[in-house]
Amino acid sequence: MTTKDRALLAALRVLPKNALSRLVGGLTRARLPRGVRCAAMRAFAARYGVDLSECGELEGFETFVEFFCRPLLPGRRPIARGEDVIVSPVDGVVSQAGHAVDGRLLQAKGIDYTLDALLGEPALASRFRGGAFATLYLSPRDYHRIHFPLGGRVVGYRYLPGHLWPVNAAAVRAVNGLFAVNERLATLLETPLGACAVIAVGAMIVGRIRVYYDPAAPHSNRPGAEPVAREYAAPIPVEKGQELGAFEMGSTVILLFERGRASLLDSVVEGARVRVGEPLGGQR
Repeated sequence: MTTKDRALLAALRVLPKNALSRLVGGLTRARLPRGVRCAAMRAFAARYGVDLSECGELEGFETFVEFFCRPLLPGRRPIARGEDVIVSPVDGVVSQAGHAVDGRLLQAKGIDYTLDALLGEPALASRFRGGAFATLYLSPRDYHRIHFPLGGRVVGYRYLPGHLWPVNAAAVRAVNGLFAVNERLATLLETPLGACAVIAVGAMIVGRIRVYYDPAAPHSNRPGAEPVAREYAAPIPVEKGQELGAFEMGSTVILLFERGRASLLDSVVEGARVRVGEPLGGQR
């Protein structure tokens, strides 16, 4: 860890991250005068390099968070074909990829964490032990909706409340077990490649993690929140590329697969830029 990373960690330890995130999340959902909110959206787009040609007119967004988790214009993210071809669920960058050897996932050089801690259930974690994983980071400039990487059925979810540390590169290098201590919601799938988990990890200033397949699923870090485990008596059928949910402010998605069932992810490399619908790892 660098001196700069240590200083960042020390500052973040005393910052009321969850309370600050709830405050900012509320402000992003405020219905401000049109001129004010459009000016804020344009300033944000200019600051972070958001491609406004991919979405509708800014005047159509009634709150800043509607703009942040904006839909794309039709046809902007074609979905690669093939029921066993895994596509990226988000626009972002691969921060890590590999296999959960001995049930451990790499977070950054010299730092790892366990499947048990990430998912909160040893029995569930055992399904992914030794399997492929990919960690995908979404920056403020990115499109922030999450899509299904494969078709199949949603069999349940796990909501785990937690901290809201940042998930940028500096925090990933500094905070041990970051993804297993932050708030997260894991969507559990059965797919042509077996079990798959799509884990949306919250972060500082992330107001909410919302899933579209079940409006009743928990979606906000709130005081006193408890873990929630849900299994569907009638699993929900979904298509590859269908919208799963959205970050109302940005963060990270972790994909998990059963051992031996997603070998095509072996060519996914750290630092690669990915977009929704594109095959992960150059699959064809």
